[in-house]
Amino acid sequence: MTEDDSSKRTRFIARTGLIAAVHTVATLLVLQFAGIFGWGPVQFRFSEALTVLPLFFAEAVPGLALGTLLANLINTALTGSGALGMLDVVFGTLATLLGALWTYRLRKKNIMLALAGPVIFNALIVPAYLPIIMSALGYLEFYSIPALGIFATSGFISMYVFGLVSVGFGQAVVVYLLGLPLAKALSRIIHSEEYSRR
Repeated sequence: MTEDDSSKRTRFIARTGLIAAVHTVATLLVLQFAGIFGWGPVQFRFSEALTVLPLFFAEAVPGLALGTLLANLINTALTGSGALGMLDVVFGTLATLLGALWTYRLRKKNIMLALAGPVIFNALIVPAYLPIIMSALGYLEFYSIPALGIFATSGFISMYVFGLVSVGFGQAVVVYLLGLPLAKALSRIIHSEEYSRR
C-alpha cells in the first residue's frame, strides 16, 4: 500500500467516524427531545436530513448506518426497551444502509430520485416492526385515527399501511425540505473548495 493509499484510507475512516458521530448525536437529540414525533408512527427526525451526505461522500454510506446503529443501541439502553429495541437496532439500521446505498448509486443521475432512497426504505421497513414496539410499550393508541377509519384494533395490515404512508411522509418532509437545501449548500461549498485548489 502506497502512502497516498494509506492517507486516503485514513481519510475515509476518519470521515466515516465523523459522519457516524454527528448522525448518532443528532438522532439521539431528536429521540430525546422531539417526543412522539421522534419515534412514533408519524416521524420527523430532523437528523434524517443528513441522509443527503451519500450524494457527496462514499464514507456517508457506512457512516450513516453506523450512526443509526449506535443511536438505536443507546436509545434502547436509555428507554429500557430491551429485546424489542433490537428490532429498531437491526431493521432501522438496515433501512438507513439501503437508503444510503440507493442515494450513493443514483447520485450522478437525478438528485430528487437519489434522495428518494431513504424515504422508500424507511417507509417500507420501519412500519413492519414499529407496531410491535409501540404495542409492547403501551403506545398503540397512536395508531387510532377514527376520522380516517384507522384503529389499532384493525390489525397489522391497516397499521402497516398507515405506517407506510405516515413514516414515508415524515421522511420525505425532512429529506426534501431540510436535506435538499443542505445538499445544495454542501454542493456550493465543495465546488468552491475544488475551484480554489486549481
